[in-house]
Amino acid sequence: MTIFLASGNRHKQSEVAQIFKPNQILIPADKGIDFDPLENGTSFVENSLIKARALWEIVHEPVIADDSGICVDLLDGAPGIYSARYAGSCDMKGEKAGSKLDAPERNRLLVEQTNDALVSFRTKNPKDARTDAELRSCRFVCAMVLYLGNGRFYAVQETLEGNLVASIEESAGSGGFGYDPVVYLPQFGKTVAELSEEQKNAVSHRGKAGKKLAMLLNSSDLSL
Repeated sequence: MTIFLASGNRHKQSEVAQIFKPNQILIPADKGIDFDPLENGTSFVENSLIKARALWEIVHEPVIADDSGICVDLLDGAPGIYSARYAGSCDMKGEKAGSKLDAPERNRLLVEQTNDALVSFRTKNPKDARTDAELRSCRFVCAMVLYLGNGRFYAVQETLEGNLVASIEESAGSGGFGYDPVVYLPQFGKTVAELSEEQKNAVSHRGKAGKKLAMLLNSSDLSL
C-alpha cells in the first residue's frame, strides 16, 4: 500500500518507512507536490490533523501526519509545539527570527535557557533534593494521525522521557535529527542521537506512536 507522509523531512520519511514496512511511504516532494500548510493548531494533535487533511485533499490516499517537539519541565513544557521554530528565550515561538534556526543553534539556545532556569529554580528552592539531571527532565512528544478521508482518522500520542545535557559540549551522536543530540537517556547511557536505528524506533515517541498506528492499519477491522 502507498501511504503519503505529510512532511518534507527525509529523515522522518526513513523512520516512518521502517515502522510501516512493507508499505511504501511517500512524501509530497516524491510526487512534485508543493506542500506547506499553515500549522496554527494549539496542540500536537491539532497540527497533525491540519497537515493530514491538507495532504489528503491533494492525493486522496491514506496519509500519515505527525507533529512532534520537545517539552522541558523547567520551561513549563516549552518549546512544545513551537520546537521547530524556537529561537531562544526571547523568541520562544520563532516569531522574530524571520527564518528557522539550524538545529545546532536551537540546541545550544535550549540548553542555555534550561541552565538559566535551573539556576533560578535553585535560588528559589534551595531545599529541593532533586539532582540537576533530574531537574533537566524533558520529553519528546509525538502526535501521529492516520487519515483515511472524509473525517475518518486515528490519532495516537506518545512520549520519550529523558534529560537535557548539562552543556552543549555534552551533545553527542550523529544519528537522528533535531534535538536528538542534546537529550540524554539514562537507561541507555546515551543521547537519542547515539542510538542505533533499531533502538530508536523501539523507544522513541515517533516509533511508539507509529507502531500503534501500524497495528491499526494491519487489523482486519480497518477498512480503507
